[in-house]
Amino acid sequence: MTDETNSFGKADPAKRPGLEEARLRQQAIGVKLRHLFDDVVNEPVPDEFLDILRRADERGSDKA
Repeated sequence: MTDETNSFGKADPAKRPGLEEARLRQQAIGVKLRHLFDDVVNEPVPDEFLDILRRADERGSDKA
């Protein structure tokens, strides 16, 4: 039995070349996506959009 196989004689997925590289790539993508999401969430809301929401709230409270 070699280092590349498990006790059942099948290739151990954790030992396949490139698998660790793929995991590192996925991890890096995840980190970048989290940073991007955080940047978007922390952006200020445009004043025009806040005005639209304010008017919608006023119209909604007038109907009630």
